[in-house]
Amino acid sequence: MENSNKRYWKGIEELTNEPSFVKNIHNEFGNMPSENDAKGEALVDGSGTHRRDFLKMLGFGVAAVSLAACEAPVKNTIPYLNKPEDVEPTIANWYASTYVDGGDYASILVKTREGRPIKIEGNTLSSVSKGALSGRAHASVLSLYDNEKLKGPQAAGKATDWKQLDAEFTAKLAAVAAKGGQIRIVSNTILSPTTKKVIADFAAKYPTTQHISYDANPAYGLSAAHGGIIPSIDFSKAKTIVSVGADFLGSWIAPSEFSSQWAVTRRVSSEKGGKKDMSRHYQFETIMSMTGANADYRATYKPSQEGLVTVALYNAVAKLTGAAGIAGSAVKVEHLDKAAKDLVASKGASIIVAGSNDPEVQKIVAATNALVGAYGSTLNTAIPLNYRQGNDMAMANFIKEAGAGKIGAVIFYNANPVYNHPMGAALATALPKVEVSLATNERADETASLCQFIAPDSHFLESWNDAEPKAGFYSLTQPTISTIFKTRQAQASFLTWAGLAGDFAAYLESNWENNILKGGKVAWNNALHNGVFEPNAGSISASSPSVDVNAAAAAIAKAYSATSTGLEIAVYEKVGLGTGSQANNPWLQEFPEPVSKACWDNYAAISQPTATELKLKQGDLVKVSAKGYEVTLPILVQPGQAQGTIAIAIGYGRTKAGKSADGVGVNAYPFISEINGACVGTCTQGVSVTATGETKDIAQTQTHQTVMARQAVVQETVLAEFAKNPLAGSYKPRVKTSEGEKDATDLSLWNGHEYNNHAWGMVIDLNTCTGCSACVISCNAENNVPVVGRQEVINRREMHWMRIDRYYSSDAEVEDLKGLEIASDNPEVVFQPMLCQHCNNAPCETVCPVLATTHSTEGLNQMTYNRCIGTRYCANNCPYKVRRFNWFRYFQTDDFDFHFNNDLGRMVINPDVTVRSRGVMEKCSMCVQRIQEGKLTAKKESRRPVDGEIQVACAQSCPTNAITFGDMNDPKSAISQLLLVEQEGRAYHVIEEINVKPNISYLKKVRNKDAKKA
Repeated sequence: MENSNKRYWKGIEELTNEPSFVKNIHNEFGNMPSENDAKGEALVDGSGTHRRDFLKMLGFGVAAVSLAACEAPVKNTIPYLNKPEDVEPTIANWYASTYVDGGDYASILVKTREGRPIKIEGNTLSSVSKGALSGRAHASVLSLYDNEKLKGPQAAGKATDWKQLDAEFTAKLAAVAAKGGQIRIVSNTILSPTTKKVIADFAAKYPTTQHISYDANPAYGLSAAHGGIIPSIDFSKAKTIVSVGADFLGSWIAPSEFSSQWAVTRRVSSEKGGKKDMSRHYQFETIMSMTGANADYRATYKPSQEGLVTVALYNAVAKLTGAAGIAGSAVKVEHLDKAAKDLVASKGASIIVAGSNDPEVQKIVAATNALVGAYGSTLNTAIPLNYRQGNDMAMANFIKEAGAGKIGAVIFYNANPVYNHPMGAALATALPKVEVSLATNERADETASLCQFIAPDSHFLESWNDAEPKAGFYSLTQPTISTIFKTRQAQASFLTWAGLAGDFAAYLESNWENNILKGGKVAWNNALHNGVFEPNAGSISASSPSVDVNAAAAAIAKAYSATSTGLEIAVYEKVGLGTGSQANNPWLQEFPEPVSKACWDNYAAISQPTATELKLKQGDLVKVSAKGYEVTLPILVQPGQAQGTIAIAIGYGRTKAGKSADGVGVNAYPFISEINGACVGTCTQGVSVTATGETKDIAQTQTHQTVMARQAVVQETVLAEFAKNPLAGSYKPRVKTSEGEKDATDLSLWNGHEYNNHAWGMVIDLNTCTGCSACVISCNAENNVPVVGRQEVINRREMHWMRIDRYYSSDAEVEDLKGLEIASDNPEVVFQPMLCQHCNNAPCETVCPVLATTHSTEGLNQMTYNRCIGTRYCANNCPYKVRRFNWFRYFQTDDFDFHFNNDLGRMVINPDVTVRSRGVMEKCSMCVQRIQEGKLTAKKESRRPVDGEIQVACAQSCPTNAITFGDMNDPKSAISQLLLVEQEGRAYHVIEEINVKPNISYLKKVRNKDAKKA
């Protein structure tokens, strides 16, 4: 390996070998038992640990299961009376559509079965999203079947009908307009040009109308620095990437699009003469973000220093390019000068991005980008991004006007500012002063519940719409199911209230044919089929904004400090739950955050030195106070976080979202501050932390299924060494025998397998896996993986078939508290997807007493659910800890009251995959249902499957194409070609020394950083 002294660890408890961690690392029964448990209840609820008791229960359990199997429920099917022309039972239909949630965007394909959407995939015809899809986009199909959405319109908190609501609301609206009262439409970013036209038509009917747009996680500062636009960003053209607080792989603006671009610059090849160069990525930040975890060089700063860091970077670049420097307080940040040298050295192929929403900070960054020639290359002002259009100043002014009684009517178009705006409390107080208020929100949430009328919008999968994520790049949304409840598209409502025909589908088609396509019916049908229309393909502009850097530096000097000593709050957005718009989605609540691996909560993340200074430890409940606002939440010790800072995620603390969201975590939006007229996710003044003396367990998966005392789990090297020798950093296990030393893989007690037809396998590139975990949600949706809830995750019983192992690494030896602080100060990070390895010498198959787990003739490790009796010998014998046991019947059970526990939620179930019951083992099947479907399709057409037409869910969903799946018996397949190149280079098997011969290979991680001197 690159450094034999490097130590890998998953969490602080593993680094320090805490007794509780060591004792429970392979505890299959969860927590310790209670003192009095005569009835065996502890065993059932997960707190018992006595194996004899378990075997007693197992004896009863097997008998009970056998008895229940003899009384299988009768399931009746009802045939179509008049079968829809385009629906064939058991055959999926696919529709091109668009996912939009605020400013989040993706062109998508929606899979429907018998008229119900069950899966979302990326649309590869889009040159914007390029088939990339986030975990949130995958999970949005479940939000369609949320039983807690409004079933119809409401007036004064009571159900009404659409005719009555329209009559009452338009009468009140007309009265406001007649006396010249001010009308406001408040929304998040609207990407739809046709919806904006509808709002313009509404404003023509009511001339005092103004449209106010804001974003829960805004980019107003970036837009303000560029004269009202956000330039296109292309990381694929960058040789040097510098990010100052921008989590562009995780949550900043368009992470899926940016991830696919970034991955292009991170691929290398072991082939002689192959690609041996990579981009170099520097990350300067406060928290340990997913983007920072993937950087080559990373350093931290406090929020109060952020503006000064950008000034220091500008001055370092200016000094090297001969430009004049600007005034700024001295702030020392590691790697800053090195980053400046690389930016200048790769001039014309460099980019700097900043996550700050402060316009003055963004002006300095824009000026620095101009110095390194980014505009016209990695930045393009000719094709602006439309993802974030919110205006922070306009929104703040609206709330002030509402509080002063100057607003006559307000319509909240799918916006919830009472919850997700820093001035939400002020708005809640102001709303009673507004004469007429209406919300089109899908539920009676924190804002809608305070309005006089609620006209619930339909889910995007029930709707017509369009989007323009970039100037000149369009996509269409079409309904994939009839409206489930008595909802109505908000656009149709606006047209109705404006006195126009309320048929939005016809309005949309007319607008496209006349103003966008200009090609009539044929062009419309083609666009609807493809889902995208992109006439603006190649415009590039090298113009950069005109910036007064001295004025910006002066404003930064007033707002930021290099010498702050107090505690500071950093407010950030999680990769999974995001801004909280889908907080009632249990897939997202149980999504382990890529870095912390925590779910079902937010927390106060602090560094180890800060925890030591405050005398706090993981799980301690504390009160965090600032700006007159106080929350109580548990401490999470986060390696790599800036000292003296507290990080709290937005998206939690919902009170009127639904049973999966309400009461989960705390609301962090009120901590967001105003700097230079914009909402900035920091609070640097008057922050205090007080221990309550109580503790709370955090549902973390980071050390579950830990693989210990193995040498070949993670392999890595640095680019300089890899370029000289592709085997650098590789570990090849050798064993001593009576015939001399041999490769461990040469010795086996197995006879091996012959695969005469197909041999399915997978290659995972650790260089391009960002840890985003979109594959985890995609797998959940495809394979009907159950949600188990917070307590069961704490009991180490999450059911995810696929997990992303996050490893920290450091060189420091942990012998005392100081060693612990050094090790966790700024560790390197590796993300490793881990799923069933489909071993050719499978340990699980050897020990199953009933042959429930067997090997297929195509290399797959199979599970026969109705044969499994739940001994879990296979799980104990699995070296990768990737098998999951159903402790409970997770569907139709009130103890697990999530989507599987109601008829509507179960509509998301994939009928091609069995829903498992209590007492059986389950794990990754390599999406065998997709393999069989692809093989049958090819058989009907008298051919073999074409490489790429069969895709497993995880590979198809990966934004960076880090997963390659295919037939290893096909020499022309992508996986065979990749393994041919990498077999004597980056490719390796995890825990190769035990010779289980997995069908999943990993490609060693390569970092573009200087080699360490001997």
